[in-house]
Amino acid sequence: ALAFLGCCHRKAPQTKSGIHCATSSKHREPRMLLRQIARNTRPIVRTSRQGVLKYARRFSAAAEEPRHPLPPFTLESAIIKTKKAEDAWNTKDPVKVSMAYSVDSEWRNRSTFVKGRDEIREFLSGKWEKELDYKLEKRYWCHSDNRIAVRFCYEYRSKEDGKWYRAHGNENWEFDELGYMTRREASINDVGPISPEERVVAVEGGPKTKDTVRWY
Repeated sequence: ALAFLGCCHRKAPQTKSGIHCATSSKHREPRMLLRQIARNTRPIVRTSRQGVLKYARRFSAAAEEPRHPLPPFTLESAIIKTKKAEDAWNTKDPVKVSMAYSVDSEWRNRSTFVKGRDEIREFLSGKWEKELDYKLEKRYWCHSDNRIAVRFCYEYRSKEDGKWYRAHGNENWEFDELGYMTRREASINDVGPISPEERVVAVEGGPKTKDTVRWY
């Protein structure tokens, strides 16, 4: 750079008073070039890791359609969002479920940590391979502008021993501006094995028996 500037340097013309004048664009060019380089470089140097992730998320989400309802949530839209999540999980389709989450979504499911749609699909595929006749119910708990908390309960028949089990849990969700879930925190406790008559999660829109006590 110094050699380049030396080649470019020319003695500035003198005025009648003998003072060097640097007003010519020809003599300002090396200085302006350095300023331009500094301006273009500074944002890259100062950008934090969080900033990089933020812009990467915006770039990747630009090609995706919004998933309604969108934040900020109302009571009505938060309940709708909860119901949509319940319906998606009951399809037991890992690909369909994963599309509700951002490309860099982060999960904690019990003691398992998952990040990104590929890992989400892998996790859910393994889950539903072992949990047969899976049925889930979610219930809205509370919400803020871009967060929703829910309670849930699901039951399944274990592929390993053929017995029925139930799980109770709480989830905390966080969403981006396009309605994709960027964070999911799930704490879950297991009950079982249980008899088929003890099932409490709705089956085909209703309880297992008319005398079944609801879980919520």
